[in-house]
Amino acid sequence: MQTIRDFRPALIALLAALALWAGLPSTANGQPVPGIAGDLPTLAPVLEEVTPAVVNISVVSETPAATNPLYNDPFFRRFFDLPPAPQARPRLSAGSGVIVDAALGHILTNHHVVANAREIVVTLKDGRRLEAELVGSDQATDIALLSVEAENLVALEVGDSDTLQVGDYVLAIGNPFGRGQTVTSGIVSALGRTGINSEGYEDFIQTDASINPGNSGGALVTLDGRLVGVNTAILSPAGGNVGIGFAVPSNMAVAVMNQLAEHGEVRRGRIGIGIQDLTPDLAEALELGDLRGAVIANIEPGSLAEGAGLRVGDVVVAVNGRDVLGATDLRNRIGLTPVGEEVTLSIVRADGTHEITVTIASETSAGVFLEGTPFDGATLRPAAGEGVGGVIVESIVPGSPAARAGLQPEDVIVSVNRMPVASPGDLRRWAEAGRGTLALEIVRGGSALLLVVR
Repeated sequence: MQTIRDFRPALIALLAALALWAGLPSTANGQPVPGIAGDLPTLAPVLEEVTPAVVNISVVSETPAATNPLYNDPFFRRFFDLPPAPQARPRLSAGSGVIVDAALGHILTNHHVVANAREIVVTLKDGRRLEAELVGSDQATDIALLSVEAENLVALEVGDSDTLQVGDYVLAIGNPFGRGQTVTSGIVSALGRTGINSEGYEDFIQTDASINPGNSGGALVTLDGRLVGVNTAILSPAGGNVGIGFAVPSNMAVAVMNQLAEHGEVRRGRIGIGIQDLTPDLAEALELGDLRGAVIANIEPGSLAEGAGLRVGDVVVAVNGRDVLGATDLRNRIGLTPVGEEVTLSIVRADGTHEITVTIASETSAGVFLEGTPFDGATLRPAAGEGVGGVIVESIVPGSPAARAGLQPEDVIVSVNRMPVASPGDLRRWAEAGRGTLALEIVRGGSALLLVVR
């Protein structure tokens, strides 16, 4: 007598088929596109649309020849009459890429696919072989941007990776082991994975769709044919697929791509804060309930964060209205925001929720901008460590409130209303104190003077 257990494999197969059927594109009357095998569900119509946008990439790079350090000693070489030092040997490797802009010929791939490349050749699905130019590459996110010149390219529509959920069906398309274009399917196994590259910017999509060497730089797409990730890594003791693959989310890849296209590199932003995860224990200690976010653990003196009014202990729960899941999430958002743009941080304090706007500075910049104050338009930084105290005016925007107040580049503001100042944050606190007139003691060209600002 057969039991339900006996029918379990068939039941699982039926449910999987129904799930795939539900995710297929629809015709104008709302019915799923017919499969090539009559009424059986199939992914062929989706793949027919998206696979021309996925390319194979062949890379020629140089591998330094192994040598003994003694070979580099001129005396040792002459004594033993050694031949010339061995030259670097060419190395061939293969990967994948995704066309994301047909007009510009832009192709997304992985940094590690094209690192140290001497020659890059892209092979399209229709067999055309094209020489590619490296526009830019970013090791921290493992994203690179190539450019080719060709007609009739097919680009893949980029989806919103923030809308992905665990359990969504996805397809991985690439060039595993250099064997040509291959398609595998699976689901989103997890989101926000980190720890693969501790020094990088990580927010990986984990999937059980088979990803093998050579798939790197390929496409992770949804069943409606949108790019949601760039395949980048596998976790395997033997180097092959074991059902744990990772992809860079499309939103992160596009943010990096835009900077590579504009600057040829990623100019990362910072605001001058140290952060940590809001753990359940910390949330309980701060009486924050089940709140999620990142806690500001420290603030650099004179930083943009201090100038904007952020405080140690603030919990950042959103950036530009999008929830912050933790410290890594906040680091990614700030680091990949173009320098000079403003972000609005939603922070929680004991007295409630506040919205604070901060301007993103470059990682090498120490300048602070005090918008909405009499110092608006001046770039300021602490003078500590340069033999003087106070705050240095680095630059002035013509016509700004700071310029109209009489401030000039290289001025050193040493006190406000006879009280010494040490950082731009001190200037903001004076400006926000509600006093209409501020008397600034300034050192200019070696001479001291008083300047009144309102």
